Amino acid sequence: MRRRGRTRLAAGASLAIISLAGCLERDTTGLPLAPASTDPVIFDDDFGGAVDFQAFLGSKTDAVQIDTENSRSGAASLRVTVPGPDAVDGTYAGGAFTTFTVRDLTRYNALTFYAKASMDATLDVAGLGNDNTGTSLYTAERHGLPLSTEWDWYVVPIPLPERLTAEGGLFFFAEGYENNTGYTIWFDEIRFDSLAVISDPRPYMATVTRQAFVGTTVEAESTRVTFDVDGETAVVTHFPAYFDYFSSNEDVATVSGGSISIVGGGSTMITAKLDTIDAVGSLTLSVLAPPSSPAPTPTVPASDVISLFSDAYPDVAVDAWNTYWQWSTAQLEDFTIQGDSVKLYTELNFVGIDFSTLTVDATAMTHFHLDVWAPEGTNFKVKIVAFNALGQLIGQAELNFDEGTTPAFLPGVWSSLEIPLADFSLSAPRDHLAQLVLSSTDARTVFVDNVYFHK
Repeated sequence: MRRRGRTRLAAGASLAIISLAGCLERDTTGLPLAPASTDPVIFDDDFGGAVDFQAFLGSKTDAVQIDTENSRSGAASLRVTVPGPDAVDGTYAGGAFTTFTVRDLTRYNALTFYAKASMDATLDVAGLGNDNTGTSLYTAERHGLPLSTEWDWYVVPIPLPERLTAEGGLFFFAEGYENNTGYTIWFDEIRFDSLAVISDPRPYMATVTRQAFVGTTVEAESTRVTFDVDGETAVVTHFPAYFDYFSSNEDVATVSGGSISIVGGGSTMITAKLDTIDAVGSLTLSVLAPPSSPAPTPTVPASDVISLFSDAYPDVAVDAWNTYWQWSTAQLEDFTIQGDSVKLYTELNFVGIDFSTLTVDATAMTHFHLDVWAPEGTNFKVKIVAFNALGQLIGQAELNFDEGTTPAFLPGVWSSLEIPLADFSLSAPRDHLAQLVLSSTDARTVFVDNVYFHK
């Protein structure tokens, strides 16, 4: 929703810290914890109490600044500099406004804010519930919000406020350049509110059929709620934990706290509710047997190996085994086969594996290895991505494997992909390898183990 000229809602909040010297010590054992703050303010002339901004990975780190020359009302706004296509200090602007003292937001039903831009544009995403730790449960967001050169009011309805009893992620946004140019966005009066104009929630989850394995957990897909907001439609996409789930066969899958756990073979249908409202859609699960044995144990001497993931070797640091890039549907599960740790990817189309913080110098290595097991599928692709010393992409190369390649990819068995690095024909040095991308058109479920470079 967009509205012009709304009156100012609240003044900026401040936090006074008083230091008392010589206070008597006392036993606090058994005393109740202090209640979470219900402060609605995120930014209003200044940051709200205990609010901090954290730039997302890859964002222009200084994109957000306080601007005392432009504001919707009051003394200041937040100015966001969206970098252009040739920027070297970030490819977009984005980050999360978080708090180190969690807030109880159950009394509010919406995140609201004002925004304008230096040109007509479309804000990619804005929302709440992202605390930038990678462990958020209640992220909710709106996409494609139109920006103009005048102040407009925006509303992000909260799918189920009663879930937000202790939330650290207050507001987040992300935006890239448009029309091949960077530009400026201003935000003001970012806060939580209770609005009477939000009505008629219509929850939805994608109707899909998936394979799963005993011992894993799964999530519903494409969860969202459509609201009426003062006569306009607002679609809020959100993490699955806002819904309650129900299993038609608890011998196959059980549900607890929004988590769907696979406990036995067979099939079941998972349905959902938003509070008391039935969600449209369902998840049908067909449970398969995992590999009967682990992947072969590597025999290459540890001194000749740079391992990303293997129980046989010490591993170097990996930033993410699933980067959750846009358009990727892959879900990641840590799995154990007879005591051997593996990575399980389901709903795989492609998945990014990022180790760019501490890149791999594979100059002295001759091969790349990984073991992969899929119950079905005819092809599997591996891409290696190289950065330079400044963290910029300088090269990538991909290989495709099937039953006729050497090495071969076959379903139903552990395929040991022992790949000469020279086969990648990477048009860049191998001294700053930073990412892998695994993909397939028909192997939607894969187990991955023993991922390493060696000589």
